[in-house]
Amino acid sequence: MLSASKLDNLIKSTGKNVTELAAGMKRAGMTEKQAVSAIRNWRKGLIKPLPRKSDIQSLASGLGVEPTGISEWRSSVRYAPSAPRKARLVTQLIAGRSAQEAMDLLKFTRKRATDMVQKALKSAIASADEDSADVEKLYVCQARVDGAGIRVGTKRWIAKDRGKAYSFIKLASHIHVTVTEI
Repeated sequence: MLSASKLDNLIKSTGKNVTELAAGMKRAGMTEKQAVSAIRNWRKGLIKPLPRKSDIQSLASGLGVEPTGISEWRSSVRYAPSAPRKARLVTQLIAGRSAQEAMDLLKFTRKRATDMVQKALKSAIASADEDSADVEKLYVCQARVDGAGIRVGTKRWIAKDRGKAYSFIKLASHIHVTVTEI
């Protein structure tokens, strides 16, 4: 996936014009005007249209860097059976750390959400490794947790004394981890 912040910083530092980059980006079904619009959207962080691998390679060659230099790799675990508040404690531990240090930290953290965060981190690292990124230079640039609502299949009421019923809620969460090269 294309990293908006890295792309914006490289365009500013090299002094390249967006139209120059768009001229080098040839794709079937995309005019130069559409390419300029796409690059402007990608600089803002809007992923519309979705950048293809060929787009990332042409942008990288136009900026004079490797394709892994403007890429980031994301992974998520959807509907994880853990409350978002509890899972955020774990993701805050690994945000901003190197990938290996984060894996070591998760190995010795005693929280229920660590298994799901570790699964997302391993998946992101594997995606980066598949795109021939240097795994030793990866770090966790973003780790966040979104609420997913009430877990499916959990009871909503528990029986109490004198025929009363007390409600309780078990929440789920979406865990997102993003890694990138230094």
